[in-house]
Amino acid sequence: MKLKENEVLLFTSDKLGEGENELGEILMKSFIHVLSESSEIAETVIFYNSGVKLTVNDSPSYEDLKMLENSGAELLICGTCADYYDIKEKVSVGKISNMRVIVQKLQEAKKVLKP
Repeated sequence: MKLKENEVLLFTSDKLGEGENELGEILMKSFIHVLSESSEIAETVIFYNSGVKLTVNDSPSYEDLKMLENSGAELLICGTCADYYDIKEKVSVGKISNMRVIVQKLQEAKKVLKP
């Protein structure tokens, strides 16, 4: 897997799209799985708001996110968000970060993608 330099992928929710929550969860799982099979991935993947729920060990996307991390992508998890959802101890992929680092990564990015 090739890393796309100075590209950031931003997960702000644990669901994909608007509408039915159950469908949104199914779509997000599928999106992340297809992403894990891609030949290219953003250099940095950021999770905030309910997107942090994707990074816990019992998340349906955990294995696929672990593959992205093992391929060299930097996965950053908003610590404030993980605290808010009381899941900081369950985060099992990526590293806990803060808004200062997240803002810096976004400012430095040549391209920001949000599913």
